[in-house]
Amino acid sequence: GAKSLLVTAGRGVGGGAELDSACTSIDSDRKHAHSKHMKNGLLVAIGVVLALVVLPIFWGVGVNNTLVQLDESVNEKKAQLENVYQRRADLIPNLVNTVKGYAKHEARVLEEVTKARAQVGQVKLGSEGDFKKFEHAQAQLSGALSRLMLVVEKYPELKANQNFLELQSQIEGTENRITVERQRFNQASQEMNTYLRKFPQSFIASMRGFAQKPYFEADVGAKTAPKVEF
Repeated sequence: GAKSLLVTAGRGVGGGAELDSACTSIDSDRKHAHSKHMKNGLLVAIGVVLALVVLPIFWGVGVNNTLVQLDESVNEKKAQLENVYQRRADLIPNLVNTVKGYAKHEARVLEEVTKARAQVGQVKLGSEGDFKKFEHAQAQLSGALSRLMLVVEKYPELKANQNFLELQSQIEGTENRITVERQRFNQASQEMNTYLRKFPQSFIASMRGFAQKPYFEADVGAKTAPKVEF
């Protein structure tokens, strides 16, 4: 190759020192090229290893953060739903007292409402089992309120009472809010459940302890909020 040509050329001109220098330069260039090639190969290998290790970590962190965000959204909707249910419960004592002033002999219906209100105060939205109990207790209260409103129809003076009219407006507005907040809670739960059931997100969800959220499904006869009419 190049080295043999230089040897021949060197012999022709009789330059021994120049020949040695040229051969040394060629060997140095070859070693440098080989070293550069090895270095580039090592950098590529390190890059591949880092990609295989780092990228899954970043992906896992991203999935976890999304799960946390969805979980917090469900919790926020749950808290808001509890608030509007509590608002309804807070209105009931005044309602019962107002009705009692005009319909004292309707003790059975008034007692049903009072008892149902006490029961809803004992259950909070939590695990799926608690959720079902909460749902059932709220449905019982809705039914008791509906029966109370039927009783009210027999008392025109009660229906004309100013305090009663204000309660009518507040309860009706609260019932509408309950319907809206149930829908928002279900939507947030659906988004959470859909995301964590997909693979490979389900793998991260299982590792981090995320579980599916329950849906709010009203009992038969309580799929719509009781209509408050006086």
